[in-house]
Amino acid sequence: MTMELGNFSPEERAAQEERLRKVWETPKGVRYWTSVNNSEIGLWYGVTAFAFMLFAGLLGLLMRLQLAVPQNDFISAELFNQAFTLHGTVMMFLFAVPIFEAVAIFLLPSMLGARELPFPRLSAFGFWSFLIGGVFVCGSIFFNAAPNAGWFMYPPLATDDEYAGIGADIWLLGLSFIEVASIAAAVEIIVGIMKCRAPGMRINIMPMFAWYLLIVAGMILFAFPPLIAGDILFEMERMFDWPFFDARRGGDPLLWQHLFWIFGHPEVYIIFLPAIALMAMIVPTFSQRPIVGYSWIVLAAVGTGFLSFGLWVHHMFATGLPQISLAFFSAASEAVAIPTGVQIFVFIATMLAGRVVSSVPMLFGAGGLIIFVIGGLTGVMVALVPFDWQAHDTYFVVAHLHYVLIGGMLFPVVAGIYYYFPFVTGKKLSDAWGRAAFWLMFAGFNIAFFPMHFSGLRGMPRRVFTYPEDIGWDWFNLISTIGAFVFAAGVATFVIDIFRPKQQPAGRDLNPWNSGTLEWTNDPSESWGMRSVPIINSRYPLWDQPNLQADIEAGRFYLPDAKSGKRETLVTSVLDAKPIQCLRVGGVSYVTIIAAIALGGVFIALTFKLWITTIVFAIITFIAIIHWLWNGTAPIPEAPEIDVGLGLKLPIYVSGPASVGWWAMFITMVGDGTAFASLIFGYFFYWTIHDNFTAIAKGPGVLWPMAALVLYVIGWALTLLARQLNDKGRPDARLALTAAFAVSVAASLAGLAGPYLHGMDPTAHVYSAIVWIVVIWTVTHGVVGAIMQAYCLARSVAGRMTAEYDQDIRNIVLYWHFMAFTAVVTFAVIGLFPLVAS
Repeated sequence: MTMELGNFSPEERAAQEERLRKVWETPKGVRYWTSVNNSEIGLWYGVTAFAFMLFAGLLGLLMRLQLAVPQNDFISAELFNQAFTLHGTVMMFLFAVPIFEAVAIFLLPSMLGARELPFPRLSAFGFWSFLIGGVFVCGSIFFNAAPNAGWFMYPPLATDDEYAGIGADIWLLGLSFIEVASIAAAVEIIVGIMKCRAPGMRINIMPMFAWYLLIVAGMILFAFPPLIAGDILFEMERMFDWPFFDARRGGDPLLWQHLFWIFGHPEVYIIFLPAIALMAMIVPTFSQRPIVGYSWIVLAAVGTGFLSFGLWVHHMFATGLPQISLAFFSAASEAVAIPTGVQIFVFIATMLAGRVVSSVPMLFGAGGLIIFVIGGLTGVMVALVPFDWQAHDTYFVVAHLHYVLIGGMLFPVVAGIYYYFPFVTGKKLSDAWGRAAFWLMFAGFNIAFFPMHFSGLRGMPRRVFTYPEDIGWDWFNLISTIGAFVFAAGVATFVIDIFRPKQQPAGRDLNPWNSGTLEWTNDPSESWGMRSVPIINSRYPLWDQPNLQADIEAGRFYLPDAKSGKRETLVTSVLDAKPIQCLRVGGVSYVTIIAAIALGGVFIALTFKLWITTIVFAIITFIAIIHWLWNGTAPIPEAPEIDVGLGLKLPIYVSGPASVGWWAMFITMVGDGTAFASLIFGYFFYWTIHDNFTAIAKGPGVLWPMAALVLYVIGWALTLLARQLNDKGRPDARLALTAAFAVSVAASLAGLAGPYLHGMDPTAHVYSAIVWIVVIWTVTHGVVGAIMQAYCLARSVAGRMTAEYDQDIRNIVLYWHFMAFTAVVTFAVIGLFPLVAS
């Protein structure tokens, strides 16, 4: 591939590297924390997530000490409940998902041959949101205010103020804030993989790791929003006594279980698939051959992600659901074993077809697969309804859960850390320490959790803080506690290995494992990512493209320089990765920290019902976000095109489907639409459990809902008209935007008028409450849409949006497509459905 590649003299190369170094440098001192480089953000994410994991592990050891012997009083029942709840919460929400986001943010740009992901400031905002929310949730235990109703927060226990206290609010609002970070990361990852691959890296040759992360990020968009919708209903009941889960006023606690497990079961695969992605990178490297069955493993990963959304009811087999539901979800739960098995057999085939090199990463990976297979077998058992009825809510399920999650996630993650540690630091971890850590962790894990199968089969229920003597649980619990401490010793050995002093390796070996994938061309001592953006024509370019690393380092490909003084990367087409834009990404900024702190202040103040403080923080958040958007997105460039090297000129500014901003808006609204669909699901769920749901209380009528529907559609049409007029450079586009703003405000008022003027009391019955919540959701989005229209108007007046540079209005029109659909569904359901249902 060195045909007509760029060639520069040593002096030119040195000057290029100096300019790149200056543009991409990491700030020093206190300003270091304003960095938005993917290498820093990914490292912060990973270290923070791992710290939360260690904290949750200590809570787990406390619980094991309490359960080591019968009738123990080592800790109180209340502290046990808080430790139990935080242990599960932290492991699921603050470690398992964030650690994969950390790895993705750190690795993806290099793996895809990009300088940076498309929205580095969004990644930074996500990290600070994650840190603030995590500290808020975890810190509550030191004030005896931690959540205590289990990491799944089942009502009515968790909605009882006397029992759950403020801990339930901390859980709900703290995790809602953390979910903001997860969805932000999902948007960044999807757009980065789809639009920022190196030229030539067609979608069918991109690394397996990228495929898995694309699938998982898509799953987050459909799995997390139902939990957010459930959190809204839950917090409205706790804060304002709206009876969504109160059976006395028409509610039903089972709705929370549905919404939670629609999130919760895909969550297991959101955790599992990225770990398998790490194995898909490690196994070919240490087998020294390409992975066998690339297409099969991609299809299996897609199938696993798809099927995972049809399994949630197998957590609810004991709730009295109809037999047809039990049969369907039991069959689906068995079926997911097929694509999961395909992925494991692909790894085995790759190892058999190659010559396996013994290493610590392979050791951890193989150990993790063994543990996961055991967990999968017990998963097949609990997927059978009769067996589940016997094992439900016993320690058998605890054992199964840990075999799946620790085997399927933690061991591969540790394998990935040993594998990628030289990529991060330029130094290897110790083989001797690594093997010691593995055997301690592997033996300790099985000693700790395998006996739980038997204590569960002997009837030991989950979530008990002590138990009587002589009922057959004593020795199982004591052995489990010993195993837990052996496992902890293994984790401690691993942590010590990371932080102990290490010698600088002789020479400069950027690819110590002889891997074939692109990320190993990166120099960890530089912050610019790719020295030049290469042309790729293979799944394993370092094996198949001779001299590729030397050509990249010599700047012989795209973007070898930074003459503009801006941070630049390439945007390519979705399927065949043809260059279409030179994207300028955001640099160092305080705005991400300010926005995250302010938004965190909103959630924390809400927790303590400090309404004035909430409003103040909300205003600060709004100002910070507007400042961020106004100055950091869609700037008009100094020239329409830029020379990116190899004789290719690309536009700096694009809009519509070609732009990364349009994709980000589309992906965000898909997730938003999923949350809205969850609320509509709630409306019809209540309808199915009541004989005459819509006639129980006074409805919102037909007039005002239909008026709101029509006005929102007019607002959408006027926004579309404004875009068309702007395309022609006509000044009356501003008039259309002004009219659209006025109509949107009127539509929002009309939407609220229906339930308000008909006297619907949301505390009296769940029908009124669900109508109000759906209306508030839609009206809130209408207000946001109106703010967007005003923002476009202001950009036009300020000369920042023109007929040629129209990214803002195109993105806002896309938002309004979703908004119009939301309005039609909302007001047709609340206004017309009662007529049909009666």
